[in-house]
Amino acid sequence: MPDFPLTFTPSADNVNQRLDQYLAAQITEVSRARVQQLIERGEVLVNGAAAKASLRLRGDELITITVPPQAPPLRAIAEEIPLDIVYEDQDLAVVNKPAGMMVHAGAGATDDARNRGTLVNALLHHFKALSGVGGELRPGIVHRLDRATSGLMVVAKNDEAHRRLARQFSLREVHKTYVALVHGWPKKERATIQSQISRDAQRRTRMTTRQIPTSLGQNRAAGAFRRRGREAVTHYVVTRKIDSPYGKFALLEVKIETGRTHQIRVHMASLGDPVVGDSLYGAPAKLQAQSNKPRAAGMPAVLALERNFLHSAQLELAHPRTKEILKFSCPLPEELERLLSKLEIGAPL
Repeated sequence: MPDFPLTFTPSADNVNQRLDQYLAAQITEVSRARVQQLIERGEVLVNGAAAKASLRLRGDELITITVPPQAPPLRAIAEEIPLDIVYEDQDLAVVNKPAGMMVHAGAGATDDARNRGTLVNALLHHFKALSGVGGELRPGIVHRLDRATSGLMVVAKNDEAHRRLARQFSLREVHKTYVALVHGWPKKERATIQSQISRDAQRRTRMTTRQIPTSLGQNRAAGAFRRRGREAVTHYVVTRKIDSPYGKFALLEVKIETGRTHQIRVHMASLGDPVVGDSLYGAPAKLQAQSNKPRAAGMPAVLALERNFLHSAQLELAHPRTKEILKFSCPLPEELERLLSKLEIGAPL
């Protein structure tokens, strides 16, 4: 990367091009999003003045970037946050992550927003040293849970433990059991869902099980499809059915062989039975009492859950050093137990 500040002078070929597009083409080491961030911060000057990313060039401007375009590498920082530690030894720890807590900051996090309140921050403060295999943003993290999901996670304290645990996950030797409450009663009391999961092309925050056409041309007309997703296998068993004034619900025990992004949430939504609280995949934001079903005295017309009803309740794995089989469990959090109770007592006796 050359010295700073950097200066550029567009030519006639760049007339009417957006400022951010022009700079992204000139500085190939950084993304257009990073260029836009620099512009928003006022670190890009056009003829000595701040400008907008959408500025259309005339072809004779003097453009100056006043700071190094590449963002400084982010590192996780220790933060004093309470931890629910289920187990700990010299090689690993098992923690009960609360809903609402991100496991680690995203790679695109800004310096100001990075890591605040994440599980990694809490881990660094408590354990001081963790494995570095996952990188500086994800020390100790062998696997993840969604932000709105609670429950058991294993954390590696050293690199060798991390590699051995990661191998167990890769070989599907780690057994994870979740508890989920879903809308409706699934058609089958127990079933295995095997649908590949990929990023939703229209809504990038979502995943999908839908097939994707091979092209927009004649292949679509011929019915040709290809999957860009990854194999995902989910097993569920209905453990309880609830018929409440707020609708029908099913409590499930769910086991996954793979650990794809949003896997349980996507698979249950694909059956038409989304996880309660999971508005991203079609669940209502609130549970509204149905007018044709009486409810018990004192029960509200609306129930709300500020998270997904999905909890990692059991975890089984081999200790990375001793090979001993370790089994852990943790009960449902209080907010999930409260919702279950309200649904089950909601109908009048």
